[in-house]
Order: sequence, then C-alpha cells, then structure tokens
Amino acid sequence: MSLSWIYLIIAALFEISWAIGLKYSANFTNLRASSFTIIAMILSVVFLAKAMNGIPLGTAYAIWVGIGAAGTIIMGIVLFQDPITIPRVFFLCLLIGAIIGLKMT
Repeated sequence: MSLSWIYLIIAALFEISWAIGLKYSANFTNLRASSFTIIAMILSVVFLAKAMNGIPLGTAYAIWVGIGAAGTIIMGIVLFQDPITIPRVFFLCLLIGAIIGLKMT
C-alpha cells in the first residue's frame, strides 16, 4: 500500500471524527467538541490533498466520502443508537462494496 493510500485512510478517519464531533458540538455551543470538530475537518482535507498526489482525484474523493459515510453510519449505530434496518444495512453493504471496487481498479 502506497503512502497516498495511507493518507487517504487517515483523511477518511478524520472525516468520520469530524462528523461525530459535529454531533457532540451541539451546534457549536460545546467549545471542546467544536474545537475538535474544526481541527478534524482541517486535517481531513489536508490528508485528502496529500493523498491526491498519488491517487486520481475522482477515486480519492469517492473513497474518502465513502469511507466517511460508511464509518459515520456505523459509529452512529454504535454511539447514538441510530436505527438498524434492512434497507440501511443493504445500502451500507453496497457502499462498502463500491469502496472496495474503486480501490481495486
């Protein structure tokens, strides 16, 4: 795995982190959670930019968003008891399959 792919994974993890932080920030009224969220947003974009040096733009962006979305859905279920329904699980599996497919091509 090249350094670009590692940067992309790190960017996606920060993408998940800022989405969760946004929930905890309570509309940016919680200073600690808001600060974390803003820092995670910046780091997510910085690492995405670094990843794009070795990965095509469309592929990098789609995988970044896909991992961020899939991870946020999973963390929403774990942390916030978001509903688990058959359609959500089905489309989450499709999303993960698309991410794997993009990585392989």
